[in-house]
Amino acid sequence: MIAKKKIIIAGGGFAGIQLAGKLDESLFEILLIDRLNHHQFQPLFYQVASSQIEPSSISFPLRYIFKNKKNVQVRMAEILAVDRNNKQIITEIGNFSYDYLVIAMGCKTNFYGNDNIEKHSLTLKTTYEAIRIRNRILQIFEKAVSATEDERESLLNLLIVGAGPTGVELAGAFAEIKKHILPKDYPGIDFSKFNIILYEGSPYTLGSMSGGARASSLKYLTEMGVTVITGTYLKQYDGNTAVLSDGKEVKTRTVIWVAGITANQIGGLPETATGTGNRIKVDRYNKVNDCEDIFAVGDIAYMETPLYPQGHPQVANVAIGQARLLAKNLYAKTKNQKLTEYEYKDLGSMATIGNNKAVVDLPFIKFRGYFAWLVWMFLHLMLILSVKNKLIIFINWAWKYITKNTSLRLILSSEELKTNTKR
Repeated sequence: MIAKKKIIIAGGGFAGIQLAGKLDESLFEILLIDRLNHHQFQPLFYQVASSQIEPSSISFPLRYIFKNKKNVQVRMAEILAVDRNNKQIITEIGNFSYDYLVIAMGCKTNFYGNDNIEKHSLTLKTTYEAIRIRNRILQIFEKAVSATEDERESLLNLLIVGAGPTGVELAGAFAEIKKHILPKDYPGIDFSKFNIILYEGSPYTLGSMSGGARASSLKYLTEMGVTVITGTYLKQYDGNTAVLSDGKEVKTRTVIWVAGITANQIGGLPETATGTGNRIKVDRYNKVNDCEDIFAVGDIAYMETPLYPQGHPQVANVAIGQARLLAKNLYAKTKNQKLTEYEYKDLGSMATIGNNKAVVDLPFIKFRGYFAWLVWMFLHLMLILSVKNKLIIFINWAWKYITKNTSLRLILSSEELKTNTKR
């Protein structure tokens, strides 16, 4: 019997779980390492942040995902570096040996070197951060109920920085709860003074999508009461005052920064392996430049191809496609068969702005409005891992659509818990 190859997968995102699930059980022993114990469905983080769905609906324990895969082991640890000479990965809980290493650690928020903005703003790259936004928004309104008029100004200005899909979807979600939910919960607050302001440094919202999608998203947001300001970026923020590139200052206690990403870093790789945005340079088979038996897939991988000379878009479909092909190529490698080069087939992009409002750009057709919203909901439901979670999310969406309300507005923070224990 041939000994199984040891594969370490660093990261439990879309690429990591796809690869672990597709690798041949008879040929590979897999160790999946992630700093979290669960996989996160990032496209719906904004719905957790705006109290539309519970975090458990889009978070999947890694051990549960692979409970029937006897060749998959899971470790929860911070990944520090690669020891290429000894073919080991270094973590906070020890070193682990590999025959093949696959880096699928994804990206983090990019603050472009602005430490003050990083310190004082909220971000949306993990389930924890989505819960933190939810807590902050609800705490803000609890404070606003008893605040003076002067204090309320900063409490009732919500700034969202970055008008990509996440920023647009967040702004739309908050505009809906401003209209339908918050006035009922907080009748003592004049919500005509609650300002949702979306800033974008480029000239457009949804800059990576078609002209029609850009125009429609701007139209929808404006009609919903969101103030959209393009060609303007946030220069400084100290927790109380936001300073914009046009010189304007806005008093605010809440800034949500969704303006950019950069790859998570891992030590031990050669300098020749670092590409744009700290992404790891790989060849057409996802092998890391100047490294033997080390691969990178998903958002962290930078692959130049004839169709994508500047690298592929950092979206779930690329991560899933690269992981699936790498599983086939690793199988072929053990059998001394020919490997297959990767190329991304653009499946399109989409964003939802609120009930009945979405934009969809497919390779063969582009459409807006109610039907686009239905397509968006269906495709996102299909990507959810478990049937149980699909059902829970669908019921939540249906209830929210009918009643325009949810009952998920719980403040769950360490600060709140500490306060309660002192009573």
